[in-house]
Amino acid sequence: MLPIPQKLLQAGVRDMVRLSDARMSGTSYGTCVLHIAPESAAGGPLALVETGDEIEINVPERTIHWHVSDEEIEKRRAAAPPLSEPPERGYQRMYAKHVTQADQGCDFDFLTGRSPGQEPSIH
Repeated sequence: MLPIPQKLLQAGVRDMVRLSDARMSGTSYGTCVLHIAPESAAGGPLALVETGDEIEINVPERTIHWHVSDEEIEKRRAAAPPLSEPPERGYQRMYAKHVTQADQGCDFDFLTGRSPGQEPSIH
């Protein structure tokens, strides 16, 4: 659950849009835009959003527009800490190196296109 911050509740805000690059099974209320890709940990732009930035969401047109200039985005990217190195070995290394972003299914890249076909019928 991503509750509305107490400060906003006290100001009378009863709903707010939540944007996230996380995987989430659900929320109790309100509008959520999830699985934004590429995710912050992979260098996605969500990591560069700052308090006060205006983000426009148009649901019928299925668009999100971040009202920040390209120059400001590049300035923020240059000032951002470097991405962390993936683990050296093990499942965490394999996950970090090979799992695709949400818009590509969050699957291992080496499994792409190797599906055996339709799922078998369950009787």
